[in-house]
Amino acid sequence: MLQTKGYGIAGIVETGEEAVIKAAELAPDLVIMDVGLAGSLDGMDAATYIFQFFHHPILFITGITEEEKLDRLKYSRPYGIVFKPFTMIEITTMVDLAIYNHANRPAAGEECYPAGDPKVMMEMLEAVYLTDRRGRIIFFNTYAAWFADIPARQIMMKHWRDVLMFVDDQTGEEVKDPVAEAVRNMTGTILESRTSVVTTTSKSRKARVVVRPVKDDHGRFLAVMISIKEKTA
Repeated sequence: MLQTKGYGIAGIVETGEEAVIKAAELAPDLVIMDVGLAGSLDGMDAATYIFQFFHHPILFITGITEEEKLDRLKYSRPYGIVFKPFTMIEITTMVDLAIYNHANRPAAGEECYPAGDPKVMMEMLEAVYLTDRRGRIIFFNTYAAWFADIPARQIMMKHWRDVLMFVDDQTGEEVKDPVAEAVRNMTGTILESRTSVVTTTSKSRKARVVVRPVKDDHGRFLAVMISIKEKTA
């Protein structure tokens, strides 16, 4: 229906976790999200991360009518909800309005991105992982996929400790979980002087690690950011 009206489809994904990564990569004008999207992240959770991290506008499509479920939609600030079944005029009108209204909102400055400017984050030579409250990786940048030394599909929605391990160089012991600490106390941690990052392929690199909580635009917990910069000297 949308292609008939001249819209270009930048990408199609089947799971919520794919949607988060693709939204960062493609920077779409609009994300049309099925509420019941498959995967470990449903459409509502994925949309919340996409809007809060990247400020891409969301338009939901759904067949559900339960108020309790629909109440979760507000956290992603959607531009509308289209209920199935719908007609061409309904979907194209909602898309037109969503794109127009978003284009006429005040631009979000770099300081408005809780995890940092998404374009800069995707291109930086520093590994960035974002985890949910349970420590599962919900986003990672291009460098982070290379740094982990495993296929991207083995990173997404895995607990971060199943992908990386922080080790004390002097004692050889694993460092106490800084992600859990960030969730529990809403405070950040810097691991620098004697820290190495070990991957599941047993690669070890000396690195500076910064772990900090990320809050949404209402000051509530959104995610934990792990930033890893390899030391070359």
